[in-house]
Amino acid sequence: MKYFKKLIGDRIYLSPRNSQDVEIFTKWLNDFQVTDYTGRSGMITTLEGEKQYLEQTADQEARHFVIVTLDTDEMIGTVSLERINHINRHAILGVFIGEEAYRNGGYGTEAINLILDYGFNYLNLNSIQLDVYAFNERAIACYKKCGFQEAGKRRKAIFVNGNYYDIMQMDILREEFEQAGKEYIRNKNVR
Repeated sequence: MKYFKKLIGDRIYLSPRNSQDVEIFTKWLNDFQVTDYTGRSGMITTLEGEKQYLEQTADQEARHFVIVTLDTDEMIGTVSLERINHINRHAILGVFIGEEAYRNGGYGTEAINLILDYGFNYLNLNSIQLDVYAFNERAIACYKKCGFQEAGKRRKAIFVNGNYYDIMQMDILREEFEQAGKEYIRNKNVR
């Protein structure tokens, strides 16, 4: 598969999502290790259904990327800014690491920081928000490390494996991101 280095970090780069990756996405979206954390465990994902989804969402007001390792050009996950609202300048973050060998290695944190840098400094967003299931302690720690703060919760709003769980709402503001004073995109031309 051919990937394009749109946003380059230290160990990964973000490439525009491609419908040719449909088999990998279908594999990931039929894996409980991924879907229990994305709310899709009750769904069955077929190759045809995922291909239609990738094609339909390509033109929406969103920026969808795949996460690719710099050293091996292996696609390991996905990250996106969805439901971009240019008037109120906010978007929703979505992210997951699909390849098990790359979970818990800081790749998600790096991907999030790349897309936050992009969202605030290239798309002129003011707020980036997300929902996370309260049982997903690994993701919550990652989001906090990236600067997200808890903004609220919906009680017992998600049903996973026979139980109801809270959904935490988190967000980060442009000014909070800028306070860290870091740049994550290594291939910026204008400084």
